[in-house]
Amino acid sequence: MDLPLFLKPVLSFLGYLLSSGAMLGLFVWIYARVTPYREFELIAHNNNAAAIALGGAVLGFTLPLVAAIYFTRSIVEMALWALITGIVQLLVFIALRRQAGEIEAGHTAPAILLATFSVAIGLLNAASISY
Repeated sequence: MDLPLFLKPVLSFLGYLLSSGAMLGLFVWIYARVTPYREFELIAHNNNAAAIALGGAVLGFTLPLVAAIYFTRSIVEMALWALITGIVQLLVFIALRRQAGEIEAGHTAPAILLATFSVAIGLLNAASISY
């Protein structure tokens, strides 16, 4: 049975939206376990540094994910790019890990540095996904 003409793009949209949302959730879960501090507890106690650092990582992951949605031909291919981009974002944190104690203490300058590099690398990742 053929789907009505308008239904196929709607189902594709929902597939990509739900899949990418799940991938984003999984990335945040993994990222929060890799960092030596508890982001969500710190954020709940109004630690702006933790929120800035996590926000940068989320954007750094999401920007290439958006490019992967645009450039890839399937959800499986998009998921592969999400895996690659997630690993790269974790490497950014590992490279700047020495900032972790300062972020946990609430110092925003190291958090801004980490967030900036996370977004910058995310933009480079996004631009690198092409055919």
